[in-house]
Parts: sequence; C-alpha cells; structure tokens
Amino acid sequence: MSAKYAFIDAQKATRNTDGTPRYQVRQMCTWLAVSTSGFYEWAGRPASATAARRQELAVLVEHIFDEHDATYGYRRIHAVLARRGRHCDPETVRSIMRELGLVACQPRSARRCTTKRAAEVADIPDLVGRDFTSAVPGAKLVGDITYVRTWQGWLYVALVIDCCSRAIVGYAMAEHYKTPLISAAVRMAARNIDLPEGAVFHSDRGSNYTSDEYAGVLKELGLSRSVGRTGICYDNALAESTNGALKVELVNRRQFPTRETATREIARWIELFYNQRRLHSGLGYKTPNEILESHRDSPIAA
Repeated sequence: MSAKYAFIDAQKATRNTDGTPRYQVRQMCTWLAVSTSGFYEWAGRPASATAARRQELAVLVEHIFDEHDATYGYRRIHAVLARRGRHCDPETVRSIMRELGLVACQPRSARRCTTKRAAEVADIPDLVGRDFTSAVPGAKLVGDITYVRTWQGWLYVALVIDCCSRAIVGYAMAEHYKTPLISAAVRMAARNIDLPEGAVFHSDRGSNYTSDEYAGVLKELGLSRSVGRTGICYDNALAESTNGALKVELVNRRQFPTRETATREIARWIELFYNQRRLHSGLGYKTPNEILESHRDSPIAA
C-alpha cells in the first residue's frame, strides 16, 4: 500500500504545459484502488526512522556516484560509504542506485589495434604465469599499448603497471607505437618506483616488446624480460584490464580535438584519479597510492 501512496505522491506534482495538474489525486486513487482519505492520512504522517535513513543514504549514494564521474558501481560505492563510516548492506546500495537510475559507465566492444609479433622472436620465457600478484612494489611490472582516437588521428598510450599496488607507475604517449614509446614508459616507471633485484617486466609478444632495442633498455634498468603467448590476452590480463578501465572510464566518454588534449586528460586521469582515488576490489577496496604508502611506512621498507 505504501508503494502506491508513494507513487501517487510523486505523480501529483507533475504539471501540463499550461501549469494545471496532470493527474488528480482522486483519479489516481481510483486507478490504483486505494482510498483518497487513506492517501492523505499516509501523506500527513512523519517519515519513519528507516525511511529517513534510506533517504539520507540515497543522497550520499548519488553524491559519491557524481563525485566519481559515474564510474562506480554499487560495490565501490558501498566501499566508499564504509571508508567514510557509513555502514550498510551492499544490496541496499544496489537497490537505491536502481531506484535513482544510477548506472555506472559500461564497456563497449571495439576492435583492438595491437602491435604485431616479430617475424623471428627469441625464446623469451613467461616468468609471470598469469600470477599478477606481488608482495613487493616494483618486483613485477606489466605493460601494454592501447590507442585513443582524436580528431587529429590516433594517439598511442604505453602503460606500465606495478602488480603489487596496481599503480600505473609509468606511461608515455605519442602519435606512433614504435619502441621509443614503450622505452619512455618503462624508464618513467624506473624513476617512480624502486626496482628490487630480480625485478620482472612482463608484456605481450608485440614486435616492439620483443625487439633487441627494448631488450637493451630492460637490461640497462636491471629488469628481466617476460612475455605471454601470442594472442592469449589472459597472459597479460592485468595490463589488459587497466587499459580497459582507461577506455571505459575516460576515453569512450570523451571527444578529443587534439592529441595534446587527450594526453593532458589521460595524464590527469592516471595521476589524480586512478592512482590516487580509484578503489580496487583486488586491493581490498584501497587505492594504489595507499598500498604504496603502506609499504614505504612499514618497518621492513624502512
């Protein structure tokens, strides 16, 4: 009964173009088989404590959804609420989002432009074996190239991700996907994070990643080279997932007039959102920077 009354209460405020009510309360009560007096008695009651808490929670949910640019689903919003001291059931958050019509941005299918396998590739081992975890920052890095459409043409983006923290610790962007692009990304990673002895860099078997030139860069930085199998995206799943987040949460929702505009927006997304604010389910709903800071502050790190 309360649901019918709530529907009538919401609809009675709607107006025609001339300002007159679109629906009369008496009419709606007749259509829904409820009494008019019953509706007015219900409308005059103060909201229950449960209803008031749910209404307050709905305001918070909508604020968090907007605060994170419509990229968070109910699980991450539930995690944000918990971090802010507001504990509730995740299904309650899911229900509220459904009522408010809040739908997080979704991936869309697209053709993937990839680097090609070199005609002759030395037997480079897979040192990761689909295990994208690491107890120490910098010990295991993964990388990949993705591409972004601009009005000036493609912008290629090379990312380097730390398996321990999920942080994007290195990146580079250019109008080409030649070896200097990925070299710049991995050199940035080496500047941003300490590389322990035996550190590994893992990628797909793209021709640039398997080139002698790139092998020399990794050797210079003290990184062991690791590659997955040709055409098997699961062998580099963490890098693929990070590229997917970039596409879904930023690239697919924007138009970039110039490569410079895209470069600026992507760098802002990485530095100010992905590393600093985005909660990761694989990190216990913490941010990459929080994980890195916890290792810097630990007695072992000291």
